[in-house]
Amino acid sequence: MHNFNIIKKEIEIAGRKLIVETGRMAKQANGSVFITYGNTSILVTATMAKEASEGTDFFPLTVDFIEKMYASGKIPGGFFKREAKPSTDAILSARLIDRAIRPLFPEGFRNAVQIVVTVLSFDGINNPGALGIFGASMALSISDIPFNGPIAGITVGLKNDNIIINPSLLTIEDSDLNLDVAGTENSIVMIEAGANEIWMSFRKRSSKKLNPNTEKK
Repeated sequence: MHNFNIIKKEIEIAGRKLIVETGRMAKQANGSVFITYGNTSILVTATMAKEASEGTDFFPLTVDFIEKMYASGKIPGGFFKREAKPSTDAILSARLIDRAIRPLFPEGFRNAVQIVVTVLSFDGINNPGALGIFGASMALSISDIPFNGPIAGITVGLKNDNIIINPSLLTIEDSDLNLDVAGTENSIVMIEAGANEIWMSFRKRSSKKLNPNTEKK
């Protein structure tokens, strides 16, 4: 019988359960976590080389985001029947994770570090890319890899002047704002956003709150 020390924590965020588990899978990695949000699940592993390569004058951090059709219950069809390379969404998700965690490694650290995010289940609602930042931070924080974390990442949407935290993929398509933000307890480390023209809407609403003489219509 395997002597695994399995630790499992659960919290509710934006009306959905976020479950984090470690100790069951990828035991040989320096750190690994299994995360479920809604019915989307990812496995995140963090590994580090024992020594820095000779002559390396930069921090060799690699982030791989692996998504397969089987995670959503589909089989590749058409002209391409194999998944030979990452999709555009997978590449962008990997870059998003890289930008969030790279500044938090010690200055002068040169050991190669690899973060692998594997999508095991996708429910079509909860974006696995948005979980990647949190998963990478968790895997690094419980490992022996030097990391000045932890951090967390969320997606912020805006619809009908209402801010939505971690909107579903269907909601984000109609959202006026698609903002990804990551930060520590004290500061923000990464922001990436796309938006329609939303400034006038916010300015009108703010002016009503700031001006006590504004009449209600």
